[in-house]
Order: sequence, then structure tokens, then C-alpha cells
Amino acid sequence: MNKRRSYLAASLALALSALLPATASADIVPGGSRGDSKPSAKRDGNTLTSLISYSGSTRGTSGKSSGGFTPTGNWTPPACWYEPRTAAEFKKYIEGMYTSTVNAPGMPNYAKTSVAQYRDIYKDGKYKDYNLDKADEGAFWVSVQDEDRWDEPGAWTCSELPFWVKTGDTPPVQNSVTPDVLAQLAYNQVDVPETKVSLAPANNTKVNLPTWAWLDNATFKPVSVTASLNAGGVNLQSTVTATPVSLRIQPGTKDATLHPGSGECTFQNGHIGTPYAKGDADKTPSCGVTYLRSSGSGSYQLRATLTWNVTWTGSGGAGGTLPTGTFGTTQDIAVQEIQAINR
Repeated sequence: MNKRRSYLAASLALALSALLPATASADIVPGGSRGDSKPSAKRDGNTLTSLISYSGSTRGTSGKSSGGFTPTGNWTPPACWYEPRTAAEFKKYIEGMYTSTVNAPGMPNYAKTSVAQYRDIYKDGKYKDYNLDKADEGAFWVSVQDEDRWDEPGAWTCSELPFWVKTGDTPPVQNSVTPDVLAQLAYNQVDVPETKVSLAPANNTKVNLPTWAWLDNATFKPVSVTASLNAGGVNLQSTVTATPVSLRIQPGTKDATLHPGSGECTFQNGHIGTPYAKGDADKTPSCGVTYLRSSGSGSYQLRATLTWNVTWTGSGGAGGTLPTGTFGTTQDIAVQEIQAINR
């Protein structure tokens, strides 16, 4: 059983724990998708992946990817959520799952029994023939996991079995897709450039010589990602915009003086830091560091971390802010003693 199927099996066991005392195992719970710029729905009878699509500065679409930024504090985007499926889509999914499970070689009987009971809920039990006679009145809402975060406990908190919601009604569960939830998911897709600052001197500097630091204004500008969902009678979208606001310099040693003293370089006149120009050697940089001790035969690890403010707007005039994000990179800086020559 491959990784994807093993996680689906684990999800089934969780979903059916209230139905059977024995743990069941089968491929019936939809997984999630992430990082695509096109809709990622797949219907093969066994799984349904997320129907949310992402566009804009998403990972993998903007050249060299940083891998995204890290939210400040303890907040994190949802690792699972609920999305709608039409009655016909849901029937095809359940029937395909049921057929493949009961016909799978070596599948234990308890798994076949479990999946049959699961199917009966929607075919002959609480719902009759998958509510096909009410297909234009609503949709089934199913749980979806972020494939890249299956190993996180939060991916398994969306444990409600698929349920029917009339069009226009609010699903009675947390993490059902709304403009707010879409914005949080879009946050997790934002790609920002690597925070490699320009330095002067570039890689080798001298003790007590100011090293200037600045960012490329053409690279470090606001970036946006839009998350959209058009499925099961639900048509929503949200756009997240991340704007760089400050750069923190960490010199990699205590034997250094930061410019400014806080090490936090803010935007001034539309840019962070000032590019070094000929004749600036005796000036103090608006952003940078002065090393006070040689790095010897090695180098110091200068870390530059950029902070991004995040706002969002969504369907129906919704909008707000999300936690700031940070992303940093490390550069090697060799610091040498100034050699005095006596004549």
C-alpha cells in the first residue's frame, strides 16, 4: 500500500470509528491538493482531491521558489477543510470506492463490511440514492486534507462524515470553505523571493569596516495569490496580498554593531537599505553591519529575515488581515583583519 493509500485508509478508520468497534481500512476518504495553479480535482472512483484552484504568485510558478514564509505566533492555515460535491459526483465517488474495495485482492472482510455500511448511509439509509432527486437543492460536503501536511494532527480534525447542505445554508462545521478559509489556504500558497540581500563588500569584508545591506526593489514587492472554489453550487474566491515591510539582520556573532542598532531595517522611500555607491566608505549605512572581530579561517553566518504583512479580500466584500509571515536566508561572510604596512 503506497503512502497516499495508507493515509486514506487511516482516514477511513477515523471516520468509521463511530460506526464499528473494529478499525476499518479502505480508500474512501478524499485527500487534499496543494500548490497547483489549476483546479486539482481527480475523480477515479476511489478518491476526490480538492477542487480549490490557486493562481498568482504560487509556489512553482514564479521561478526559484522560497518555499513560502512562516506565520508568526502559533497560528497556522488549516490542514483540513470541507468542500461541496454534487450528488452525482458524490455517488460516483462512493460507488467507485465500494466496488474497488470489495473486489480488491486480499482486502480483509471487516474492511469490506465497513465500506458497505458506509455506502449504505448514502444509498439506502439516512440518504436515499445519494439525494439525486434533490440534486438541484444542495450538495454533499466532504472533508479534504492538505497532502503536504498529512503527518500533522490538524489534518485529522475534519472527521465529520460527508453531509448534505441545502444551497445557501451555512455548513454546521468548522473549516467549511468560506472566503475566510479560502484566504487562509491561499496564505499557505504564497511564494516569496529568497531573502538574499545585496552586500558591499559582497562576501569578504574587514574588521571595523561597515558592510552595507539592501534589497533589490524590483524583486521585493507585494505578491498576491487567489484561491477559488466553484463546485456544488458554491462559487467563492479570496485574494491574499503579502507586502514586505522590514528586514532583520542577524550578523552571526555577538562581535558586531548593527545599523540601525535594532537590526530591523524598515522601508524608507520605497526601499529597504541604500545601495552602496562610490565615495560612501566613510558613511554609516542605513542598513548593515560592522564586524568587530575577524572570522579567522572561517566565516560568519549572516541571516537576513524579511517580514511580510498579509491582507486579504474575498467574495461578498469580505476581507481582513492574517498573521505576518517571515522568511529568511543565510549567507557566508568572511571577515578579515585590516593589515597595516609599516614603512
